[in-house]
This record gives sequence, C-alpha cells and structure tokens, in this order.
Amino acid sequence: MDSLMDFACGSGSLLLNVRHRMGTHGIGKIFGQEKNITTYNLARMNMLLHGMKDTEFEIFHGDTLTNDWDILRETNPAKMPRFDAVVANPPFSYRWEPSEALGEDVRFKNHGLAPKSAADFAFLLHGFHYLKDDGVMAIILPHGVLFRGGKEAEIRRKLLKDGHIDTVIGLPANLFYSTGIPVCILVLKKCKKPDDVLFINAAEHFEKGKRQNNLTEDHIRKIVSTYQFRTEETRYSRCVPMEEIEGNDFNLNISRYISTATADDEIDLDAVHERLTAAEDKIALATSDHNVFLKELGRPLLP
Repeated sequence: MDSLMDFACGSGSLLLNVRHRMGTHGIGKIFGQEKNITTYNLARMNMLLHGMKDTEFEIFHGDTLTNDWDILRETNPAKMPRFDAVVANPPFSYRWEPSEALGEDVRFKNHGLAPKSAADFAFLLHGFHYLKDDGVMAIILPHGVLFRGGKEAEIRRKLLKDGHIDTVIGLPANLFYSTGIPVCILVLKKCKKPDDVLFINAAEHFEKGKRQNNLTEDHIRKIVSTYQFRTEETRYSRCVPMEEIEGNDFNLNISRYISTATADDEIDLDAVHERLTAAEDKIALATSDHNVFLKELGRPLLP
C-alpha cells in the first residue's frame, strides 16, 4: 500500500493500528489531519514514538470540513493526491456550517451537503473524494447515517445508486471510550464489482467488560473473514441485492436485512396442564389443612 489517510486522526491511534495490522506488507506513507492543536501534536509525537521516520508520515493541523490542507486543495486532477486507503473515526453528529460556497465544493457538489445538525456524511464524502479508484475506505459512524431522512437520505441514495457502498458492519454498544452508543462501519469503494451490499451484524458478538465491551481476536477475525469472502450466515451476515435495498427506499438499517429474532420455544401443553393440575391439588390440600386450624380458632375459613 503506497498511502494511508485519516482525515480526523486524533492522536493517530487508528493510523498506527492499521500500520501494525499491515505488518510486513507495509505502507509507503501515512497522512493524517487533526483540528485540535493539542491532539495534533500528540499524533506527531505518537508517530515518532512508534519508530516512524519523519519522512514516513505527514500530519496536518487544520479543519477537514473547510479543507484547510493545501495539498488537498489542488485543482489539477493529475496532481491532486489520492490514497490507497482512507480510514476515519470522526466526531459523531458534529454540528457544522454548510455554506453556499461549500455546496459548490468539488467534494460535495455531486452528492449534496450534509445537514447542519450532523456532518457525518460531510466527513464521509471528504474522505471518499480523495480515495483512489481501486482504493478502500472504512469509516466509523453512528447508526443514524443508515436510515435518517432529508439531505442524508439523498446522499445515501446517490452513493448506493453509484455502487459505492460495499459493506455495512454493525458493532456492539459501549465499544469506544468516546461514546456508549452502538456504531457501524461503512466500507466504500469507487470500483465495486458485486451489485449488492454485504451486511454484517456483529453487534451481538463481543466480550462484556465492566466499563467497556471488547472485540476479541476471534470476533475480529470473523468480521474480516466474512468481509473478505462475502460469506452469508443466519443472524450474522447477508449479501443484499440492490433491488431489495431500493425497495426499502435505500434504508440501510441492518435489522431490515438480517433478522435477529429468536424462535419461541415449543410449549408442551400436556406437560404444562399436568404441572398446573398438580399445583391446584397442592393448593387445595394446603387450604384444607389450614381451615382445620382456623375452625379451631373460630376464625373465618378460606374459600
């Protein structure tokens, strides 16, 4: 992989984790962007502390949504940077100012602007714009992006119709320090081959912790393997054809496509009847014995 980019990199932990997972395959150069100056400095120190040379990474301090980074503002398509992989865990439902000028921005022009109340799709479209044609993007977002209406529904519909949403992965609640809500991972590609979307419901597969839930190596391997081979498994994963998604008005809510309902246990009515009859006999015997004492005491008898 020549290049990896995280446009909301925080202290750089996601970038370093991807680098670690790549192992011997390696990454040519790592790019990150962070708005908070303190966290930006932490990211740069983090890279150096993990043995990276200053020529192997580039972290920029600036606002992603207004696209402050000069190298990303290149108007010549031949010179504009594109990345093999884009990863991000941006702030959820971040309030922003979608101005008229941003509406003409090349990143958003073909899809539309995310609403003022939630910049989730603005972050997604920013990263997707700089993805190579054969690259892969993975972004962590709240479940709301899967089904919310209005402008977000229009953006979601456009991405789906163009065949850019490859996989939807539902994760357990209370997995991250920053939020306790369940989240999802959207995997996007510009040259997606299958005419379907893979749904993975990993929300029920985790190790429960006192303060925070965890994904074990086995849980992670199962998600990765399911994604790689697009395998289908009852209650866990399913490849859903675009016709079905379109029939659901491009709603990507995971529960619409993967049933998590459990079948009710079959009830043996004869056995239940026997237990109830035995219980009634015990009640009748206990009542009779108790009435003997009540009669001796001159108290009203039980019915």
